[in-house]
Amino acid sequence: MIELPDLPNETLIMLAILLIALVFLVFYAIVNMIDMVYVMYAKRPLYRFLMPPFSKLSKPHLKVLETQFPFYSKLSQKNKRVFQHRLAKFIKRKNIVGRDGLVVNDDMIVLISATSIMLTLGFRDYALRGVKHIIVYPSIFYSNTNESHHKGEYNPKLETLVFSWEHFLEGYDVTNDNLNLGIHEFAHAIHLNSLKNKDVSATIFVDGFSKLTAMLSDNKSLKNRLISSEYFRDYAFTNQFEFIAVLIENFIETPQEFKSQFPSIYVSIKQMLNFNFKGY
Repeated sequence: MIELPDLPNETLIMLAILLIALVFLVFYAIVNMIDMVYVMYAKRPLYRFLMPPFSKLSKPHLKVLETQFPFYSKLSQKNKRVFQHRLAKFIKRKNIVGRDGLVVNDDMIVLISATSIMLTLGFRDYALRGVKHIIVYPSIFYSNTNESHHKGEYNPKLETLVFSWEHFLEGYDVTNDNLNLGIHEFAHAIHLNSLKNKDVSATIFVDGFSKLTAMLSDNKSLKNRLISSEYFRDYAFTNQFEFIAVLIENFIETPQEFKSQFPSIYVSIKQMLNFNFKGY
């Protein structure tokens, strides 16, 4: 009979840690493989989060969310908890500042941040790492990027989103005109962020957009009907970035009309955003 050597407690502890680490790595590899296969066939993440949402909003921020952001009130209790958690994290991570004498208050912080959380609520990675700074002007501002006046812009090099607060609010004052500055600019940030990152949600977004553009390229009659319908404003056809931003504006503001007029394109946007929420 072979006798095993007596090992010091420190060695046993180290071996136990290595064994646990090995089991974890094997488990992670299996889950990752299943995740990739699921995404390939289902075109959506296998899961949006592993840890339960635990972060809490401050009472002032929660009050603004509950009273001024209608999308939140339509969510299930589970998705409300996820929304609050993600919103609290987003607010903590982003630098939101005013310019030209504008003082940033709770309304601005919550409404701007909630716009991002709404658009990425179906994502696994919602952090938008390509946005570190959010600058808010009272109204139209002068942009040094192209030496002109803007209502909003996203500068990926500076990792900065810029808004005119006046026009940001206008986007939510009328909820069915398919004009929403906040949604439009965050859509740009999501698009460019997805092109740079390799997480599951970014991959689904980019792959979905590639298939959408291919579909429109192959289906000339659909493309012509898209242009002639006047449902999407002309600005959508400036370039691919404005195209997807305008489509997302329409998708969020008038989903049923979108679905009725262009069901195949509607399904593409819904899939790209993994937007399986009430009303969509």
